[in-house]
Amino acid sequence: MSIEKRVEATAKNIEGKLQEIVGEVTGNPADKAEGKAKQADAKVTHTAENIKDEIKKTIN
Repeated sequence: MSIEKRVEATAKNIEGKLQEIVGEVTGNPADKAEGKAKQADAKVTHTAENIKDEIKKTIN
């Protein structure tokens, strides 16, 4: 389990949520879309780390 990657992904998710909200409030679809993309990237990172953890559990 890579704590650093999980922390980075969580920070990116929060940043993406904030950016999406700003895009919603300002009416800027580019900001909104970029915020959603950051959230999706964070989700992929979390999923990858979860898979790695499960593989390690299976091996041990």
